[in-house]
Amino acid sequence: MRVKFAVLSRLLLLSRFALLPLASVGTPAQSQPAHDPLAIPEDPARRAAMEKEMVKKANQERQAQLRRDTETLFRLSSELKQCVDKSSENTLSLEVIKKAGEIEKLARSVKDKMKGN
Repeated sequence: MRVKFAVLSRLLLLSRFALLPLASVGTPAQSQPAHDPLAIPEDPARRAAMEKEMVKKANQERQAQLRRDTETLFRLSSELKQCVDKSSENTLSLEVIKKAGEIEKLARSVKDKMKGN
């Protein structure tokens, strides 16, 4: 019982010291720099152009990832076919099941990327 009390009292003491720095921090409005009235306002056309460029780059990256994933799908499906051809009609190896699972997972990922998700 004494050990539990000692541990609890130390935790309580530590939590008090941990909260002290938080009490001295100012409000968020005080810590933010003041607005500079002489600053040049942001151009809405420039902002729209930057957003358009970011979307374009994201689409290009998505397209490149789709190409890589479909090449991987092709390679895995070829390997799967070779494994199935080697197996007998009564048994399938664990390798075949793993490859089929990889193909399924990658195919779902490609489908989601094509939808834009």
